Amino acid sequence: MARRVAIVGTGHSSFGVRLDVNIPELAYESIRQAISESGIGLDDVDLVVVGNAGGWSSEPLPAIVVNEYAGLSGKGTFRVEAACATGSAAIKAGRDAIASGEADIVLVVGVEKMNESPTPTVVEFIGRAGNYFWEFENFGITFPGYYALYATSYMFTYGAREEDLCEVAVKNHYYASFNPKAQFPRKITVEECMRSRYVAWPLKLYDSSPITDGSAAVVLASEEVAAKLTDSPVWIEAIGAASDTSNISKRGQFLGLEAARRAAREAYKKAGIEEGSIARSIDLAEVHDCFTIAEIMAYEDLGIAGRGEGYKLVREHQTYIGGLVPVNLSGGLKAKGHPIGATGVSMAVEMARQLLGRVESGRQAPIKVGRGLAHNVGGTGHYTYVTLYSLHKPRG
Repeated sequence: MARRVAIVGTGHSSFGVRLDVNIPELAYESIRQAISESGIGLDDVDLVVVGNAGGWSSEPLPAIVVNEYAGLSGKGTFRVEAACATGSAAIKAGRDAIASGEADIVLVVGVEKMNESPTPTVVEFIGRAGNYFWEFENFGITFPGYYALYATSYMFTYGAREEDLCEVAVKNHYYASFNPKAQFPRKITVEECMRSRYVAWPLKLYDSSPITDGSAAVVLASEEVAAKLTDSPVWIEAIGAASDTSNISKRGQFLGLEAARRAAREAYKKAGIEEGSIARSIDLAEVHDCFTIAEIMAYEDLGIAGRGEGYKLVREHQTYIGGLVPVNLSGGLKAKGHPIGATGVSMAVEMARQLLGRVESGRQAPIKVGRGLAHNVGGTGHYTYVTLYSLHKPRG
């Protein structure tokens, strides 16, 4: 039987344009916090998993330089990449190592220094994240362009408006204003969002996540070790993972991400959550809002809202604290920032701290069920991970 795995330590850097540090220094900001919080020593770590998408930064072998700087040279290590879902893939790799009995303590760190490259280079690299030959090379489509296809299809089919997209940005900036680690910790209005320039119609600058540097880290431990380290473990209850075609022209519709639906169903089945009951089975969710339309589709792909009903949750403020399900209380990718390799690990840190009641006033969710959900998407649904975190020990 697979062993249960818990988070016993968390760390998180400030997100933003971090020209003050290099990659190993940035990673160490989070590693130091996570190791300290867990109460372990560096010698106790069995394996280090580094999530880093790379390409735009100086280090081609980030796991090695991160380990060396942190005093972890000699430990088993590897780098994980799954586009924007890299952090969640890294957590799954660390979880699996412990669950299988190969390790007792795993350090997972996600880090990205995207601002080491100029913006056009970053835009090109991300644009290649679909199918290079069929889409980027021949048609020059960019990442905002991919999600604009989904936004226009969704708006035409269901009657959502640009203002509805902006409501997502307003909510996420509101909660980011309480998060000192966020890249944009300030509130905005719908009017400001609507006045921002178009990036790929109907998506505007304020509908889009930024180019971000940052890191996040978690210490994972087996059930036996966790019991010795803490009386408040946060369990990785279930992980669902799925993928989709590289060429989005092969997909049947542009109203949601099929990989996200499959990953959600898998996670819910593992956790014993009945379909249709997720909204009352979690206290909060962190979803992948690389663009505002992505958050609205996530509500529906996860079963929080019915098909074509997601934008109504935004209009009715049902994803604020006090609503149906609070979503992206960290500020989300939109306002907290999106350092690609660190995003999924950042979600795990947020889940652990929220469930333990350790986040800043103004953005702490009421914890009643003791479970949170993280939804992390790579590319345009090319990779998807849905992870359930819980205060309650998972089923054996």
